[in-house]
Amino acid sequence: MPTSPPVHLEDFHPGDTMAYAPVVLDEAAIVAFARAWDPQPFHLDAAAARETFAGRLIASGWHGCALLMRLIADAFLLEAASLGAPGIESVAWRAPILPGMRLFGGHEVLETRASRTKPEMGLVRFRFHLADEGGAPLVEQTNWILFGRRGAAAPTPMARAAAPEVEPSPVDPAVPLPAFEDLVPGTREVVGARFFPAEEIVAFARAFDPQAFHVDAGAAAASRFGGLCASGWHTTAAFMRALVDHRLRQEQAVRGAGAVPVALGASPGFRDLSWTRPVYAGDTITFTTTIVEARASASRPGWGIVRQRNEGTNQRGEPVLSFEGSVFWQGRG
Repeated sequence: MPTSPPVHLEDFHPGDTMAYAPVVLDEAAIVAFARAWDPQPFHLDAAAARETFAGRLIASGWHGCALLMRLIADAFLLEAASLGAPGIESVAWRAPILPGMRLFGGHEVLETRASRTKPEMGLVRFRFHLADEGGAPLVEQTNWILFGRRGAAAPTPMARAAAPEVEPSPVDPAVPLPAFEDLVPGTREVVGARFFPAEEIVAFARAFDPQAFHVDAGAAAASRFGGLCASGWHTTAAFMRALVDHRLRQEQAVRGAGAVPVALGASPGFRDLSWTRPVYAGDTITFTTTIVEARASASRPGWGIVRQRNEGTNQRGEPVLSFEGSVFWQGRG
C-alpha cells in the first residue's frame, strides 16, 4: 500500500527558507543540453562563442531553469504531495552560467493559500534562485506550486478532452531573418511542431524533473493528471528547439541570397508562463511566436530588445503553453 508523502500544504509558511545542495555544471553538460534543446553557437562551442553576442561559452537559460527544477525536486519536492505547477510568474537570467561554476540554489516561501474550489489542495508561492559561489544571482524565478492537504482524499484525475484531432499547422517558410528595426508588431510565425513520445518524456524527467507523473505511467494514471505527461520544462525546451531551428533556416535563406544574416543574442528572461494543459505521451505540439514589441537597446548600441508572445497548441487545437519572452536582436547597423 503506498505511503503518504511527509510534506503537505500545511508544512509551508511565509518566510520559510531552504538552501539546496550545490552542484557543478561542466562544459560537457552545457553542450549536451544545448545540442538537444538550444543549439545556438554560444551554447555549443567555446571558440565559436567568442565571436558571438555572449563572447564566451554559456549555458542555455532553459538549462538553468531545468537544473534548478532538479535541485528543487531533490531538496524537497519528491518528498511532498506535489500536484504540479500551473506556470511561472517570471524568470530573470541575471548573469550567465559558465562551465565549471559551483551553483547554489534555494527558495523562500512568499505566501500560501487554500484552493477555493478544490478543498483537497492548495498553493504555495515561492521565490527560487540559483547563485554562484560568491552569492551573485544567476537565475531568479517566482511561481506557485500545488500541494495536497494532509488527510485529504486524492484529487480526481483530469478529464481529457475528446475534441477531434486536427493536422498540425505547417511551419512557415524560412523568409530571411530581418533586422530588429524591420520587425512588425503582430507578426506571427508557426516555427515548428514536436511529437512527445513516452520514452522522451521519461528521459527528460529523469534528468531534470523526476516527479512520479513524469516518469511512471502507472503512478501518472492514478495522479490528478490521469496519464503520463511531460515536465513543463520539457515543453518549453521543445519550444526553444523549434524556434532555434526555424531561425537557423531563416539565416540559411539569407546566406543563400549571398547576404550576411543579422545575429540574435541571449535572452534576459521571460514572464507570464502558463502550462495551460498537460502535454501527454503521444501529443504533438505546434509552436508559434508573435512579435509584441521591438525597441532599441540602451545598453547595446546597434541591437534591439524584442518581446515575443510564444504559444503551443496540441493536436486537438487546445492551448498547452504560453509565455512572453524577450531576446537581444541585431539591428541594421
